[in-house]
Amino acid sequence: MPRKARRAQLLDSALEVFVAQGYHAAAMDDIAERAGVSKPVLYQHFPGKLELYLALLEQSADRIIDATREALASTQDNKMRVLATMQVFYDYVANAQGAFRLVFESDLTNEPLVRAQVDRVTAVCAEEVTKVIHEDTGLSDEASRLLAVSLVGVAQFSARYWLDSGGDLDQQAAAQLVASLAWRGISGFPLTDEQG
Repeated sequence: MPRKARRAQLLDSALEVFVAQGYHAAAMDDIAERAGVSKPVLYQHFPGKLELYLALLEQSADRIIDATREALASTQDNKMRVLATMQVFYDYVANAQGAFRLVFESDLTNEPLVRAQVDRVTAVCAEEVTKVIHEDTGLSDEASRLLAVSLVGVAQFSARYWLDSGGDLDQQAAAQLVASLAWRGISGFPLTDEQG
């Protein structure tokens, strides 16, 4: 198997093990067995469990960051941007692979390299939202960033709550409901060209 394909296979297997068992309970033996490879093959790609976890965490963080950027660029209609961005987080937590648990519910957040990746998701997503808010409202960078962090926080926490609660709302309805709440708040700030 080509090196790139093998690495992808190992990451997929590691995701299953880490999501099911958490970092501390997961063993490299379990990951190698799940991937159908020997431990030496696993160690050829990743020198240790932390490096494997960090590679997986970085990949998972990149996915949600890229999806957030795509959602923001998908339309010029800000109401639709709010919904699209909210949907990113709901799609992410609803993914059957459970990668969001690595990013939002890691049992290794005291490890500085892990904490940095987890914080990167919030920081980069908020920075992308900050740009849109600043451009559209003319608010200061600081004010725009505070609003952006708040919106990203609402998306993250409400999506995780929705998933864990197992309530009656389907994913689309839940994302729409929270997007409506967020839109009612953020739409109160007038567009720059309407302020003249």
